[in-house]
Amino acid sequence: MKQTRLAFPDPILSSLLVLLLAGGLVVLYSAGGWVLVERQLIRIILGLTGFFVITQIRPERFEQFTPYLFVITLLMLVAVLLVGVTVKGAQRWLDVGISIQPSELGKITLPMMVAWLFRHSPIPPRWPSLLAAMTVIALVAGLIYQQPDLGTAILIAVSGLFVIYLAGLSWRLIIGMSGLALLSLPLLWYFLHDYQKHRVLTFLNPESDPLNRGWNIIQSKIAIGSGGFSGKGWTEGTQTQLDFLPEHSTDFILSVLSEEFGFLGVLLLFTLYFCIIMRCLYIAYNAKNTYNRLLCGALSLIFFVYVVINAGMISGLLPVVGVPLPLVSYGGTSILTLLLSFGIITAVHKHKKLIQQ
Repeated sequence: MKQTRLAFPDPILSSLLVLLLAGGLVVLYSAGGWVLVERQLIRIILGLTGFFVITQIRPERFEQFTPYLFVITLLMLVAVLLVGVTVKGAQRWLDVGISIQPSELGKITLPMMVAWLFRHSPIPPRWPSLLAAMTVIALVAGLIYQQPDLGTAILIAVSGLFVIYLAGLSWRLIIGMSGLALLSLPLLWYFLHDYQKHRVLTFLNPESDPLNRGWNIIQSKIAIGSGGFSGKGWTEGTQTQLDFLPEHSTDFILSVLSEEFGFLGVLLLFTLYFCIIMRCLYIAYNAKNTYNRLLCGALSLIFFVYVVINAGMISGLLPVVGVPLPLVSYGGTSILTLLLSFGIITAVHKHKKLIQQ
């Protein structure tokens, strides 16, 4: 009689994730005190529980249920536009007893769906598969853009484009599509909302409105610069403790870390991120079929993009788009989504080696 053994998470990836989450709690205490740490810890426990549960699911099930999960995501995104809850001018949540942000679910189900479309495709993929994938990406990104949430729409679209790239898209086509995208940027300006235009203008010249729209990035740069090589010390950051730095527990928490732990702290953090991403890409490379390789590869690369965008945003190299620092910033939905993504990656790795008795 066969008995299925539990699939325990990959020890290397799990250890790196726990280290990152623990470091995030240390910085979060300085940014917001014990209240935020306690709330974040509850969310981390829930996320790690989901991570372990997802690890037990065989990868074949992900592939089997992908179309159904994608349809559910689409229905939820449509429901947001019809009956969603509006907060600060954005209609992004569904109230079903608890607040749910369907766009976060799309960060997983969109790359799943695009990988599903390419699961039997040759290399490079044929035009019918490419058109189907682009249609799926445009549909999800378009619904999220209408909330409005341009930043998340772009990130989710990029996650789908990563799958297309990993599927073996020719460089000639990639360069051509990139050129068209660059040429269309001036046209995009006319479709932006006023607050989005202000973000771009502030990015180009934050000193033009230093006490209003430019305040966030100016104070962030001051915090980063004042940290120096080794930082001012834990809980000793003046920009944070004196409340000059806004959103210091969420979008700008990397500025807090930079001020208190300096270049060395940022280097350690980025080393952790690098190790996590490389481990995930290793798992993707060794996956046993096309669907798993594409999905794990895309989830790994989009995690990398989140880190780059947040780091660029708080240092003034990119416009402020409200992207939290992965697994460090305060917030439950983001942590849960990311840990579920890592659960999928771990499931692909562990079930490949799982022995049934």
